[in-house]
Amino acid sequence: MAKCDICGKSVAFGIKVSHSHRRSNRTWKPNVKRVKAVVNGTPKRVYACTRCLRSGKVTRAN
Repeated sequence: MAKCDICGKSVAFGIKVSHSHRRSNRTWKPNVKRVKAVVNGTPKRVYACTRCLRSGKVTRAN
Protein backbone atom coordinates (compact mmCIF):
# COMPACT_ATOMS: atom_id res chain seq x y z
CA MET A 1 0.00 0.00 0.00
CA ALA A 2 2.90 2.36 0.62
CA LYS A 3 3.16 3.40 -3.03
CA CYS A 4 2.45 6.71 -4.72
CA ASP A 5 -0.04 6.40 -7.61
CA ILE A 6 1.43 9.49 -9.29
CA CYS A 7 5.22 8.99 -9.34
CA GLY A 8 5.46 5.32 -8.33
CA LYS A 9 7.60 5.96 -5.26
CA SER A 10 7.48 2.87 -3.03
CA VAL A 11 9.25 1.18 -0.13
CA ALA A 12 13.06 1.30 -0.18
CA PHE A 13 15.19 -1.37 1.49
CA GLY A 14 18.51 -1.05 3.22
CA ILE A 15 20.58 -2.16 6.19
CA LYS A 16 20.39 -0.73 9.69
CA VAL A 17 23.81 -0.56 11.36
CA SER A 18 23.95 -0.29 15.15
CA HIS A 19 26.67 1.37 17.20
CA SER A 20 28.39 -2.01 17.63
CA HIS A 21 28.10 -2.44 13.84
CA ARG A 22 25.57 -5.28 13.95
CA ARG A 23 23.62 -5.18 10.68
CA SER A 24 19.94 -5.93 10.17
CA ASN A 25 17.46 -5.23 7.39
CA ARG A 26 15.22 -2.17 7.46
CA THR A 27 12.76 -0.31 5.25
CA TRP A 28 12.06 3.30 4.41
CA LYS A 29 8.41 3.98 3.63
CA PRO A 30 7.35 7.01 1.58
CA ASN A 31 5.08 9.60 3.17
CA VAL A 32 1.89 8.63 1.30
CA LYS A 33 -1.49 10.28 1.91
CA ARG A 34 -4.90 9.19 0.66
CA VAL A 35 -6.32 12.26 -1.08
CA LYS A 36 -9.25 13.12 -3.27
CA ALA A 37 -7.77 14.23 -6.59
CA VAL A 38 -9.01 15.03 -10.07
CA VAL A 39 -8.06 12.16 -12.40
CA ASN A 40 -9.19 12.39 -16.05
CA GLY A 41 -11.71 15.08 -15.12
CA THR A 42 -13.41 13.11 -12.34
CA PRO A 43 -12.69 13.21 -8.59
CA LYS A 44 -11.12 10.00 -7.33
CA ARG A 45 -9.37 8.83 -4.16
CA VAL A 46 -5.70 8.15 -4.83
CA TYR A 47 -2.56 7.57 -2.80
CA ALA A 48 -0.11 10.41 -3.37
CA CYS A 49 3.23 11.10 -1.72
CA THR A 50 3.74 14.48 -0.11
CA ARG A 51 6.42 15.39 -2.68
CA CYS A 52 3.79 15.14 -5.47
CA LEU A 53 1.26 17.09 -3.38
CA ARG A 54 3.72 19.93 -2.72
CA SER A 55 5.04 20.16 -6.27
CA GLY A 56 1.56 20.46 -7.76
CA LYS A 57 1.52 17.18 -9.69
CA VAL A 58 -1.82 16.39 -8.00
CA THR A 59 -4.90 18.58 -8.44
CA ARG A 60 -6.98 18.32 -5.28
CA ALA A 61 -10.75 17.93 -5.60
CA ASN A 62 -13.02 19.73 -3.15
